[in-house]
Amino acid sequence: MAKKTTKKTNDLENDGKEFFAAIHQIEQEKGIKPGYMMEKITQALITAYKRDHEGVGDNITVEADEEKGTVRMILRKDVVETVDNPQTEISLEEARQSLPQAQLGDVVRMEIKTKNFGRIAAQAARQVIIQGIREAEQGLIYEEFTSKEHEILTGIVNRIDPRTGSVGLRLGSGSESTEAYLNTNEQIRGETYREGQRLKVYVVEVRRATRGPQVVISRTHPGLVRRLFELEVPEIYDGTVEVKSISREAGSRTKLAVWSADPNVDPIGACVGPRGQRVNSIVEELGGEKVDIVKWSEDPAEYIAAALSPADVVDVIPLEDSKSCRVIVPDDQLSLAIGKEGQNARLAAKLTGFKIDIRPESAPEPPEEELLAEEELPAEEELPADEAEAPAEPEGGADPEPEV
Repeated sequence: MAKKTTKKTNDLENDGKEFFAAIHQIEQEKGIKPGYMMEKITQALITAYKRDHEGVGDNITVEADEEKGTVRMILRKDVVETVDNPQTEISLEEARQSLPQAQLGDVVRMEIKTKNFGRIAAQAARQVIIQGIREAEQGLIYEEFTSKEHEILTGIVNRIDPRTGSVGLRLGSGSESTEAYLNTNEQIRGETYREGQRLKVYVVEVRRATRGPQVVISRTHPGLVRRLFELEVPEIYDGTVEVKSISREAGSRTKLAVWSADPNVDPIGACVGPRGQRVNSIVEELGGEKVDIVKWSEDPAEYIAAALSPADVVDVIPLEDSKSCRVIVPDDQLSLAIGKEGQNARLAAKLTGFKIDIRPESAPEPPEEELLAEEELPAEEELPADEAEAPAEPEGGADPEPEV
């Protein structure tokens, strides 16, 4: 089936060079690839035409040739004897007015002038292009920050919500910058912020959202401590010293377990630095948060004893449960091992993954009532439902019968 083309000039074709120049300018300014912009502009033009011409279907296309500097909008119509759909069909008589050689069954290609678009259609095209640019920018931001997940970024505080206390930070620079919010539950307790302040934050996750990429940041995440040590300690950065585990209660205390395969390298000394310079700079960044650095060991007993520092440990006794142990400490070290409000023991348990039962040296075994309670607990759980729900008999036996 032959294809015929009408000989009409097109405003898009006349302005083709400026059209491609604009696309390349967008690439330079925003980093959006020309192919993506060409696709969105084509979609916008087709959407605009279809808005004023229902029923055109897929017969409308946009042809762009950068080498020739031409952009043409083409409408294909079938040459028929009786026109049922004027958007996709043309009569033989009308077709021969422009193409005398046209025959029934031919496809006529007609160029469309975009200057003839209605106001609403032009606005629709403009909206599609703007939306396409916005989506492309969001895609670039998402890719940029996805590659920085689990890393430390420095942001500038540009807004503090007085109602919720959340802090807005500007991350990145130029067209690939975005705003992220540091929620109150991700802030270090006791820290204060001011507008214009530069703040290090840990990128927990980057999510796709309807309003663009959402960068989840934190100052309380243990990963922040890990990355700060990587920045301050060259031996951690190059892999000579390895961070095995971290347990943290932000704003108060952190325990860090480190290890080195090189016997000539002291992992704790490397992290502390000359005169404590390395660890002190990290403590300063964390607002005075205490940092305990302990040596990791394959021996669970040795590792648990180190994790409970600064308390001394007399003995570590594994229990039947492979993830539980009893730790014996000197009587005068009991409160130090447990810590204020149980913090030291709690952080040591998180660091090692063991459930730790701390006992003084004068009473290494738990009281008899605790042992009895542990033994009776399974029996109580196995009671039948009807017996478990039966009301307890009052002390002294059943009530006596009333006197007559």
